[in-house]
Amino acid sequence: MKRFRRYLIAGLLVWIPIYVTVVVVQFVTRQLDRSLVLLPRQYRPEELLGIAIPGFGIVLTLLLLLITGLLAANIVGRSLVANWESLLKRIPFVRAVYSATKTFAEIVLSDSEQSFKKVLLIEYPRKGVYSLAFLTANRLEEVQHRTGGEVVCAFVATSPSPLTGFIVFVPADQVIELDMEVDEAFKMLVSFGVVVPTWTAKSAAELPLKPTSETP
Repeated sequence: MKRFRRYLIAGLLVWIPIYVTVVVVQFVTRQLDRSLVLLPRQYRPEELLGIAIPGFGIVLTLLLLLITGLLAANIVGRSLVANWESLLKRIPFVRAVYSATKTFAEIVLSDSEQSFKKVLLIEYPRKGVYSLAFLTANRLEEVQHRTGGEVVCAFVATSPSPLTGFIVFVPADQVIELDMEVDEAFKMLVSFGVVVPTWTAKSAAELPLKPTSETP
């Protein structure tokens, strides 16, 4: 029975990731294929070729994103986007959702060398207990002035949904910067800490890990 159970689990570990991947890819493809409604019916693949082409909507979506980005990057496009945002910000509830979504997207998709580019370890919720966090900002003029010291802003993500969480302001000398990649940290959070990324110490002298302010 133990051998049977071991083989069964081994099989599940092979097929479950494959199944989930296929389901997610199919779901994303179906959602992106909905962009075909933007085309007149006579120009859709099923009308021109007689058959539906799965994934054709992905190509159309990419083209739409590129064209939108091209228009938004010039002066006229920026003006139109600004006017559109001004209109949305006048609508109750809509402005809150739009502003929050845009801010999050700007943070995650920005080319900043800091925001969501580093994984941190901070003592939270009490001393001696550590939590994974992501560096979001280290230039906090008023906060640093009010606290009288150098602090960083860290986003503490919740598990198993790392897109939700809260921010904390932590003294820079109490933050431990990890070698862990952001995607590895996300996997660890989603898996409740079961999926732990491999790590090889560069030097035994570096252990235990030191706060970033003490790292050479």
